[in-house]
Amino acid sequence: MDKRILETVFLEQKEEFQLMMSRNLVSRPEEALVNLDSHLAQVVIGVRRSGKSVLCCNVLKKAAVHFAYMNFDDERLYELTGADLNDALQVLYKIYGDFTHLFIDEIQNIPEWFLFVNRLLRNGMHILITGSNAKLLSGELATHLTGRHTKIELFPFSFSEFCDFKGVDKESQTTKAVAFRRSAFDAYLSSGGFPELLLAPDDSNYIDTLVKNILEADVKRRYKIRFDSVLNRLAWHIMNVAPATVNYTDLQNILSLKSVHTAENYALYCKNAYLFQGVQRYSFKSKFRMTNEKFYCVDVALMNRRENAFAGANLGWRLETIVFIELLRRSRPCFQDIYYYSDRSCEVDFVICSQNRPLSLYQVSYDISNDKTRKRELNSLISCAEKIKCRDLWLITDHEYADLSEKGYEIKVRPAYDWVLHND
Repeated sequence: MDKRILETVFLEQKEEFQLMMSRNLVSRPEEALVNLDSHLAQVVIGVRRSGKSVLCCNVLKKAAVHFAYMNFDDERLYELTGADLNDALQVLYKIYGDFTHLFIDEIQNIPEWFLFVNRLLRNGMHILITGSNAKLLSGELATHLTGRHTKIELFPFSFSEFCDFKGVDKESQTTKAVAFRRSAFDAYLSSGGFPELLLAPDDSNYIDTLVKNILEADVKRRYKIRFDSVLNRLAWHIMNVAPATVNYTDLQNILSLKSVHTAENYALYCKNAYLFQGVQRYSFKSKFRMTNEKFYCVDVALMNRRENAFAGANLGWRLETIVFIELLRRSRPCFQDIYYYSDRSCEVDFVICSQNRPLSLYQVSYDISNDKTRKRELNSLISCAEKIKCRDLWLITDHEYADLSEKGYEIKVRPAYDWVLHND
């Protein structure tokens, strides 16, 4: 590619990034996981528009290191190949002078990027990378940067970050402060945590456009999908029914696919692009864990802020999704796993495990004011706890707060808006 074009693009990107650095941006807890002094590539990965670039901007701003920046999520760079990356590096040196750190946005768009990164790491460059596809980690990084990268996974705003963004007091226990937090959680339950959507809450096209961009850039182009209409229908169908267990044979029949493997592959591609997150069934038998995976949208905005979406009114599903994504934020940095439990006698939404050892059980129910509902949820928790030998039991609701003692088990009942902020 012509170096003059590269120079124009990188100069404009520098101006855009400097403008971002001049703003007061919401800090994310994941910033503490980024080590700019490390000789390992720092990789921030997550769904598009979740705030990866802003997180990196905050980290670089606070560290005050001399860095260069290039963003490959730019239509002018779509034809760039691995062979052009050295020319890009030369242009960066011309623009930024000598730098010690290199920040590369959406690196998965460039073929053979890993050869370039490996070379820079060998030469002592500190590398900060973002990507919007999990295959970046499961494939290229695991193969080509083995032992030379650190993974930082980022989701859209948590409720705590939503409060920071909206200026909501998270600590005060006055009647007014608690009421404002409760109101903020109702808004979060509806709008979700995509930062840009919070700036323009009336933008009815934002999620539709975002999903289309994810499917186009992170799925179709990356996996060279030929039958993109089938992919679209599969993605929209799962978003319409989530949270739900996915039966690939049923998907094959619904979408009139020739092979069940196509349904499996397309669903995997969407998970890799962070549209969905999956939960396996808790079992010591591998064949049970591998079947009937439960799918969740990565943010509740995907459930109702789309055309022809029918999941918006189901507050229970939305609350369950928020709790699940919050559990992901907490468990993955600790190398813990999340499962759901289901047998003929009971179901529990989430089982948190360290290797094969159950740590906690979480049940989510929007409203337990009905005695029948309350008994069902508590009995399911206790029945599961007895079977898998777990004593840390939680019931997350919309508004109830209590500490219960049932059949020899202590159960913490917490309103979601309080639990997501404090976890105690």
